[in-house]
Amino acid sequence: MGTITILNIILRLTIWFLLTADFGLANIIIGVAIAFLLPHGSISPGKLKDWLRVLWEIMVAIPQAYFEAIQIILRPHNEEEIVREKVKPRRTPGLIFLDIFLITFTPKTIVTKYDEQGWYEVHLVRRKKKKIKQKL
Repeated sequence: MGTITILNIILRLTIWFLLTADFGLANIIIGVAIAFLLPHGSISPGKLKDWLRVLWEIMVAIPQAYFEAIQIILRPHNEEEIVREKVKPRRTPGLIFLDIFLITFTPKTIVTKYDEQGWYEVHLVRRKKKKIKQKL
């Protein structure tokens, strides 16, 4: 069993536990069975590098999420914007899911739509920029 397969199983189990919020023995057995029974994709050597990069981005996103939450509490963010972001090349469905999770994890952004052509629609909340008054 390769590293990518193990990472896919861990991802599936994590999603299962997040959905069920139950760590009972029966639920763990069901989650492991589902993780192994779901179809697996093809494996390429470049995917491991992508997985490790995403795992690092998750570790960086945790303190960033706390920082953004404090910013929103202390300074109101009244400006909203919807932008389109291109999906990174060579993304598997699992990595696309993690990308969407990362974008949505931080308080100032949420993915509202994933386009099959390779685009995310992201809703951003920003601080309103102060306009400088000019004297004539």
